[in-house]
Amino acid sequence: MKELAPPIARLVEELQRLPGIGRKTAQRLAFHLLRQPTAEAERLAQAILDAKQNLRTCSICHNITEQDPCGFCSSSTRNHKQICVVESAQDILNVERTRSYQGLYHVLGGVLSPLQGMGPDQLNIKSLLERLKGDSVEEIIVATNPNAEGEATALYLSKLIKPLGIRITRLGMGLPAGSELEYADQITMTRALEGRREL
Repeated sequence: MKELAPPIARLVEELQRLPGIGRKTAQRLAFHLLRQPTAEAERLAQAILDAKQNLRTCSICHNITEQDPCGFCSSSTRNHKQICVVESAQDILNVERTRSYQGLYHVLGGVLSPLQGMGPDQLNIKSLLERLKGDSVEEIIVATNPNAEGEATALYLSKLIKPLGIRITRLGMGLPAGSELEYADQITMTRALEGRREL
């Protein structure tokens, strides 16, 4: 069987780097892109470049944003007494979809996972503790995924935050153990927020 032309092979290789994309899917995507008009490919390429050039992380909560601080941190209508701690900026979208949470956020940038080299120093924990200085924050809601790493991270945060006298809660039942927030529907997320529990 003849090899792919070098530009196609490179495109397949780059697409394969995306999460959840194997070789066959990468090949299908590459050939799909090649069948599209040049203007379509240019729009896709420009959208990627614009996102990379215009987005940054919020200096307060580490959310992905165009402005610093982000819209959540700079909002006067959000509840500044609550902070929902999530693993990634993508998780914020899932919580916001419920329309039942009006507090602030803090993005950890992952979870504790020693086998993958993720310790407390690799996460945005120090900046979270800085945000807790003073008397404005009354509750931390830990919304890490209900798997082993997410639970370990929640317990670690609890040990750090409880001595500060701040209420720390965990999302309640509604999220099945071993699943991820990304796949939770609106009703499940709403119930999980409403049924959060003390850590």
